[in-house]
Amino acid sequence: MNLSSLRVRVGPVAEPRASWLVPVALVLAAAMPYLNLRIPLLFDGAFSSPGVLHLMSLMCVMAAVAVTYDLLFGFTGLLSFGHGLYVAAGMYTTAVALAGQGFAAAIGWTLVVGVVLPLALGAICLRVSGIAFAMATLAFAQAGAIFVVRDPFRVTGGELGLALAYERLPDWLVGVVNAPYRYWMALGLLVITVAAVRWALASRPGRVWRAIRDNETRTAVLGLRPYAFKLMAFTLSSFLATLAGMVYALVAGGAHAEVTDSTFTLGLLVMVVLGGSGRPYGALLGGLVYTYLSHRLGELSTVIGEPLLVLGTLFVVLVLFLPGGLASLTRKKGRA
Repeated sequence: MNLSSLRVRVGPVAEPRASWLVPVALVLAAAMPYLNLRIPLLFDGAFSSPGVLHLMSLMCVMAAVAVTYDLLFGFTGLLSFGHGLYVAAGMYTTAVALAGQGFAAAIGWTLVVGVVLPLALGAICLRVSGIAFAMATLAFAQAGAIFVVRDPFRVTGGELGLALAYERLPDWLVGVVNAPYRYWMALGLLVITVAAVRWALASRPGRVWRAIRDNETRTAVLGLRPYAFKLMAFTLSSFLATLAGMVYALVAGGAHAEVTDSTFTLGLLVMVVLGGSGRPYGALLGGLVYTYLSHRLGELSTVIGEPLLVLGTLFVVLVLFLPGGLASLTRKKGRA
């Protein structure tokens, strides 16, 4: 089937006008551990301090997870309430495999789980669409959460989570002095995730995904198989989320049961809407800003009051006055 008809309607992913901003931002981000610069109120220490590097590592990881979720929600039109299940799968697979085997084996098992689990669950959930698909993903996520909390096989640690076996980790991932290496690992994850998603969206399946988002019935009438293409997007997005879960475990020092909760996926939805759903780098911006605010507002709660109230108010204001998300600011600036 020739996709030229879809090419005219959907087109490739729009590229930012100022293409030089991306390499400049990458250079600045990679140089953060060398910057002994402190900005009051922005962080509670210099950029090179371990605490700030840890926060920026979490920001990079969560931004990568938000980008994977936007591939489903913003570009394919699949509303999933169970995306956090695959992040948790990456975290717990890494922690469990590391306890009994080596670091290389933990990575290998995580890669296998990252392909097999979403392929199997996606094949089931995608038999339905719309709200039924969202409820099916939520059901599997809740089953995973119950399994982690009740811990029937004594492998997940229950509500307390599961710490990593530090003696099996490489030396450059252990200790406060090695915080820059963990930050570079998280930054590398973000770069790889964004590059993989943008490459996939620029391919022929990427054009079909956006056509499914706009009109799935029309896509089927053209002779394409929406089910197969949606399963492809679901598997790719979940696989990248599993990799992010592995890096999350290495940065946070273990696996945590909070990731299996449905509120974690709802937070991803907020990140995508905050940054701009279906926009280039929108989910990335939303993930960075949301993660930063959720941590910093908690630390400043004695000054600003209830952090969740402030974060919710900011989100409502942005949705009302900037419905296109933070990514739409660049477009408005260009028009001005």
